[in-house]
Amino acid sequence: MTPVRFSRRHVLVRALALGATALVAGCDRLSRSEWFFQWLQPAEKLSQVTQHLLAPRASMAQEFSAADLSPTFRSNGSSNPSNPIYQALALNHFSEYRLKVSGLVENPTAFSLADLRSLPSRTQITRHDCVEGWSAIGKWKGARLSALLEHVRPKPEARFLVLYCADSMDEAGNQYYESIDMEDARHSQTLLAYELNDQTLPVANGAPLRLRVERQLGYKMAKYLMAIELVDNFEKIGGGKGGYWEDQGYEWYAGI
Repeated sequence: MTPVRFSRRHVLVRALALGATALVAGCDRLSRSEWFFQWLQPAEKLSQVTQHLLAPRASMAQEFSAADLSPTFRSNGSSNPSNPIYQALALNHFSEYRLKVSGLVENPTAFSLADLRSLPSRTQITRHDCVEGWSAIGKWKGARLSALLEHVRPKPEARFLVLYCADSMDEAGNQYYESIDMEDARHSQTLLAYELNDQTLPVANGAPLRLRVERQLGYKMAKYLMAIELVDNFEKIGGGKGGYWEDQGYEWYAGI
């Protein structure tokens, strides 16, 4: 491994991890109060502006060499969704899998894995930074999300991509979802990944398809992708905040 570099990215991740730990350890009741999140919203907007000034959205995340790969790439959160539809797809090695892309597009499409593999691809070795404080370096290969957008042709009013996943997050059956804006969707390092470390993406890491949006924290990188919807806002989707964890109080823009 290369020596640890205390970059701006590294410092921001550790600071976010410490903040998350503080909330979990001693501020749970505070974090659930409505006024607390109203108070945090201006701070989140200030954080976004500061991040954009420090690192323009078009800038590239750091990439590494094969010598830097972590011995294992940790599975976090769901590792094998119990969703019956997902289990049936997995049983047949995802031969019947289709990624449905709909919403504000001119050409709604259901992509098979073969279709996705035929799109222009990219391979990159990057570091995954989790809000819990751990990191891992992995080699990813996947379809460029920008190439998929070229195929479905977003309408002018489309502003966000909402990504729907197969894993249920609670007893009520609420499923994981996330969202990114068009700027991140078109970034050259944003992938729909189907390989990890030169192998077919394992179930534990999000098979058959997961998002890689390398300049954001790990909770934005949705696993077990089932559908993508292009929208002009997400006010009526889930809790209206743009993602499962965002509905619980996490920041929508998790840039690092």
